[in-house]
Amino acid sequence: MPLSALSKSLRLPVIAAPMFIVSNPELVIAQVRSGIVGSFPALNARPASQLDEWLHRITEETRGCAAPFAVNLIVHRTNTRLEEDLAMLEKWKVPLVITSLGANVQVNAAVHGWGGMVLHDVIDDMFARKAVEKGADGLIAVAAGAGGHAGPQSPFALMQEIRSWFDGPVALSGAIANGRSILAAQAMGADFAYIGTPWIATTEANADQGYKQAIVDGHAADIVNSSLFTGVHGNYLRPSIVAAGMDPDNLPHGDKSQMDFGSGGNTAAKAWKDIWGSGQGIGAIRAVETVAERVERLAAQYQSAKDELRIRAGIA
Repeated sequence: MPLSALSKSLRLPVIAAPMFIVSNPELVIAQVRSGIVGSFPALNARPASQLDEWLHRITEETRGCAAPFAVNLIVHRTNTRLEEDLAMLEKWKVPLVITSLGANVQVNAAVHGWGGMVLHDVIDDMFARKAVEKGADGLIAVAAGAGGHAGPQSPFALMQEIRSWFDGPVALSGAIANGRSILAAQAMGADFAYIGTPWIATTEANADQGYKQAIVDGHAADIVNSSLFTGVHGNYLRPSIVAAGMDPDNLPHGDKSQMDFGSGGNTAAKAWKDIWGSGQGIGAIRAVETVAERVERLAAQYQSAKDELRIRAGIA
């Protein structure tokens, strides 16, 4: 299915972001069955041989669903599994691949070879242009406020620069946690809202109960941006940093040369196991619920926001 037609097949124009450790087959299957794109990082399947099992299960249990699933590949030299994981994605003809940390011509060509499509994470216009030049089909604009490795730019600035030259598919990420924000993302020019943090506080997510409750209890003021934990700036929950024995207001800078996604190579505390990632939108999340319940809530909010705009515009 072309990316341009994907949003019409979804219940909501939403792509669930792949989250390290948190995104597992149960979460992805529930997301797809609820009518949105579900995704997970290939690195979550450990050992690497488990990726085959996960893809088999997800493929079988989402067969016939209108929404596809996606797999995230870290395209960075520190990912020693890239070639092996790419081969497994080809075996299962994964329909949508999300690439991060390095646009790669060879990876894009391989995905296109089996009929798949590629969305690439970008944090600014320069990286967006490079990604498209190297063959990405669409972009994920990761703006300020997003969980994990967030960009520094306002979503308004980022989207208007990308849309000044690119008319292909774009998903917008950054503190999107209710239906009104999904509609706002579309108003800014995005085709999809790219949502991560709200799925942490679901029963299907592979997250510690304390992590889920921290999302429910938290607000935007509880988010700390730091490069310490992986070598790249990311957003994390203040209580988890405090629990690890560190001062969230006085964290040293991380070292990019020690970039380590998943094992927390820059500290004894491990990102994302001990230091919990989160976006600034957590103030909208007030309970742990099932994926189906969360999608239902988002859909109702989205429709309500659309109806409200029609009333304001005087449209019956």
